[in-house]
Formats: sequence, structure tokens, C-alpha cells
Amino acid sequence: MTLVALLEPTGFFQFLAVWAGRFSRGRPIRLLVLLGTVTTVISMFLDNVTTVVLIAPVTILICEILGINPTPYLMAEALLSDTGGVSTMVGDPPNVLIASAAGFSFNDFLTHALPIVLVAWFLALWLLQYLFRRELAVRPPNAEALLKLNPRESLDDPKTAYRVLVVLGGAIVLFFLEEPLKLSPAFVALSAAAAALAWVRPDVNQVLQRIEWGVLVFFGALFVMVGGLQASGALGGLVTLFENLFTIPPVLFGLVLLWFSAGLSAFVDNVPITIALIPVLQGVEAHGINVQPLWWALAFGAGFGGNGTIIGSTANIVVASLSERTRTPITAGLWNKRGLPVMLITCAAASVLYLVLYPLFAR
Repeated sequence: MTLVALLEPTGFFQFLAVWAGRFSRGRPIRLLVLLGTVTTVISMFLDNVTTVVLIAPVTILICEILGINPTPYLMAEALLSDTGGVSTMVGDPPNVLIASAAGFSFNDFLTHALPIVLVAWFLALWLLQYLFRRELAVRPPNAEALLKLNPRESLDDPKTAYRVLVVLGGAIVLFFLEEPLKLSPAFVALSAAAAALAWVRPDVNQVLQRIEWGVLVFFGALFVMVGGLQASGALGGLVTLFENLFTIPPVLFGLVLLWFSAGLSAFVDNVPITIALIPVLQGVEAHGINVQPLWWALAFGAGFGGNGTIIGSTANIVVASLSERTRTPITAGLWNKRGLPVMLITCAAASVLYLVLYPLFAR
């Protein structure tokens, strides 16, 4: 959040969006792929909600210049960023929680989650092109106007952007090396934030105002509530239920958990779902049952399930809210017709690959 707070006022995110728009040369399908890819790559390492908040308004502007419907591009940015964020330890809040509880490293997500997410992401992109084929078939009447945009004009403070990106790159390298260097992800993240603040020397009050304190308090409150439930023994029933379900083959139980968490995440934010299930899996593990593959099933289900409805992910809500500025606002019904198929195809792909690669997850 600190790195994003430093990078936000530099115009870097707008620079990438304008660059993608210009590089697409006004071709709708190419524009969809480029904007979706840019948003996804950023969301793999930074907060996807902030990324969508910053890129979506530029997307609307680009679509207004071209004279086309912005709905396919806005939905693609939210859906693809939610999908791609599952691939790294820091790309999605549930992944951070699961990594802390299970002891997974940054590299564990690259070897276990990234291959499956890549397949699911490409399937989601293909499906989005098919679902929005009518909108994408319309030729922009003002394609030449887009070529007149200069991405550099969007970059208000290139010096600060360069410094923050250097620190971010260093943090990513340290994430790769956390096991041989015996570093924790928290130490790497806090060190990167401290280094960026020391190098950039911004107005600290402004940086603190951009930190999403509401999200942090939300996390803390959920941990307190789940901790209270755990201490009172209220979660013991779920632990017993999970143990009894292990009478079925473990791989099938993993699939049940994947779809169960995906279904819940479509209607409730995936963060509380993850926080609630973590102590349950830890309780099952305390009884000598191997829950390693279940952590990955939970990560895929919670991550992909949020695409199912307009309220399943914070990024979805943000994009829908921003679309109200346009002539074609995104409704819950429209999201169900476009987002739910994306959720189903990504969960189906994850299920098939989970079955095939189960020995890898069970290690």
C-alpha cells in the first residue's frame, strides 16, 4: 500500500493505460488484450483495487475518444486482474493470508499457482472476447484521434516513478530469494516501504492519507472475530466435519473445497471466507491430516470465485461504480451474464489441473 501510495500521484498507471491504448491503434480486441494484460501484471505485485481505480478512468477516456462502449474493457480489467492476482503470494489478499498460515513462500506460488493461473487467465481472456464479440466487432469511428495521445504527458513525476519502480523491483527479487536468505515476506515488504520513503522523501501526511486504513482495520477486526470463534470452540464442529469428509479420496475433497470456497466468494468477499477457513484447516492438520493440497484448493476457489457476481470482489464493485459515469453502466444482471461464465471456466480449469497435478500439491 505504501508503494502504491507513492506511485499513484506520479501518473505511472495512467501512462501504462495510455500506452496500451495507443499501441492498440484503436483495434477493439487488441485494446481489450492490452488493457487487461497491463492491469493483470500490475495486480500480480500491487493492490488490484487501487490499480483498477487508477486505470479504469483512463480506460473510459480512451473509449470516449474512440467512440466505443467501455463495458467490455472495464469488466475485462476487473475479471482478469482478479484471476491473475491468484498467481503470486502478494497478488491477492487471500494468498497473503494462506501463505502466512501454511508457511508458503513467494516461489511456492510461482511453482504451484502460476501455471494453473496462466491457463485459467488465457481461457478467461478467450471467453471474454467471445462474450463481448458484438461490442468488439464495432469499428471505432475515431481511431486516429487515439494515436495523437502522448503517454509521456500522463507521467507527472518520472523521477519519483523511477525510484519507486526500482524499489519495487528490488522487493520482487528479494521475494524470490526469501528462502535462501531466510527472510520473511513481511520483512521484505516493510523494508521496501521504508527504502522507498527514505529515497523519495515525500510528504508523509499525504502518503498516510492514501493508505487504505479501512481495509487494514477490516482485516484486524476479522482476525479478532475468528480468533474469538476459535477460542470459544465454535469452529470445532467444522473441524470435525472436515475430518469426517476425509473418508472420501483427498483429491475429491480438495475439489469440494475449491468449489465450496468459490461459491461462497461469489456472494461474500473472499477475505473473510479465507480467514474463517484457515483455523479450520489448521485444526484438521493438528490431527495429523495432510492439508497441503487443501491450501491450494482454497487459494484457487477464493481467488476465482470472486468473479462470479458484481459483489464478489472489491475490484468488481469499483469498476461497476466507475461505469455509472458512462452511458452504459454495468448492472448486476450484466455481470452475471459475463462474469459468472468466467468464474465457471476458471474454476473448471483449476479443477482439471488440480486433479492432474495433485501429487505436486500434496508434497
